[in-house]
Amino acid sequence: MGGSQRDLELADEWQQADEAEVDVGFERRERALAMADHGLRLDKLLTLLAPEFSRNHLQGLVEAGHVRVDGVTSSTSSRKLKAGQTVVVTLVPPAESLAFTPQAMNLDVVYEDAHLLVVNKPAGLVVHPAAGNWSGTLLNGLLARDPAAAQLPRAGIVHRLDKDTSGLMVVGRSLQAVTALMRDIAARTVKRRYMALAHGDVGRADFTVDGPVGRDPAVRVRMAVIPQGKPARTDVMPVAYRDGVSAVRCALHTGRTHQIRVHLAHQGHPLVADAVYGGRHLLGMTRQALHAVELGFAHPVGGEMLAFECPPPDDFASAWAAVAIG
Repeated sequence: MGGSQRDLELADEWQQADEAEVDVGFERRERALAMADHGLRLDKLLTLLAPEFSRNHLQGLVEAGHVRVDGVTSSTSSRKLKAGQTVVVTLVPPAESLAFTPQAMNLDVVYEDAHLLVVNKPAGLVVHPAAGNWSGTLLNGLLARDPAAAQLPRAGIVHRLDKDTSGLMVVGRSLQAVTALMRDIAARTVKRRYMALAHGDVGRADFTVDGPVGRDPAVRVRMAVIPQGKPARTDVMPVAYRDGVSAVRCALHTGRTHQIRVHLAHQGHPLVADAVYGGRHLLGMTRQALHAVELGFAHPVGGEMLAFECPPPDDFASAWAAVAIG
């Protein structure tokens, strides 16, 4: 092993990284290269050391600094190895493996019984793990709060709110409840009402947007009203208009992805601060101005009607007051 200052610095970084990785319990595997290994690419050797991982993931470990050759971090997957060298890899699992890991978090629980709970989801919290958000989601929090949720589909989640939408959600706590709630959502008997702030004057009369929603063929990260989309219907009830912004209440008849955001943008009234659909930051809002304010449904086991209302968080409440009051 060379004795340059940089080599010594890398060796020190290696030791520090090893200590950190051991602390969190990641497995390390080591191999002293024999003559038969001479000339192998580093990523090829790693597939022999850890065949349960994909080659792409192992290459990612190299790029992230989790592989050392003779004590020095190696960042080149294609480097050729020599007999007598020692390779050590720290097997940091793929991010998606954290998707169903319990993670303690403070959940604002509005109501709870043996079969369901109603939560007030804050803006910024992702509901279900997906690419880019494999941990820190509501699902992770539900698993930590109630280990029995691991036995339920999606930990009991029966509908979703967008990451930056705040407000009420119902979650099943028993298989009977999950099944009944999903049935009622499909039958459109669950009442869901929202408060929203939209650009422009939507008028004074209530109106309905009835337009199929599907993936935008031009911009794949967006949804759009397109003929081949799924049926979607939103009732819009104007509350007030001031300085280029309309305060509205919306009722969902269907629950398509981004439905209210898409329907209002389709009408030429994107939500305030909804950059994905053309909204601009106004009134202190830095996330889409949408809050799930009311939720009503029949108890999935007892049958009694339940109704909940949750005031919006401070950012939305302040923006709403600037339009709807005064």
